[in-house]
Amino acid sequence: MSENKLQAHDFGHVNISDDVIGIITNIAASEIEGVRLQGTLAGDIAEILGKKNMTKGVRVNITEDDMVQVDLNIIVDFGVVIPDVAWKVQESVKNAIEDMTDLKVDYINVNVQGINLGKSHDKVEE
Repeated sequence: MSENKLQAHDFGHVNISDDVIGIITNIAASEIEGVRLQGTLAGDIAEILGKKNMTKGVRVNITEDDMVQVDLNIIVDFGVVIPDVAWKVQESVKNAIEDMTDLKVDYINVNVQGINLGKSHDKVEE
């Protein structure tokens, strides 16, 4: 976990952890209709054991010049227009990070890992 230091003020520095930006990313992406976050196997096991993973499916890097780089893995619901949803996710995440942290976003890579078929598509026709 790395931290970045924002501009110093009279009382000291403000440090923002990568995990905080990961949580902001998670919440902003989850607010888009038709999107679910895709985590890792280790994260899914931890979640089963009761630990809520608020950075699920998110990888954050903050460069030396305080630019935020985000890789985000999502699953989309069946029937959505994937590029439209991905663009909405990018916009929502970018706005949330920049508004809450005053850092600039370099890029947000959205990786669509799968499609959620939902209960109506789980049944096999006989």
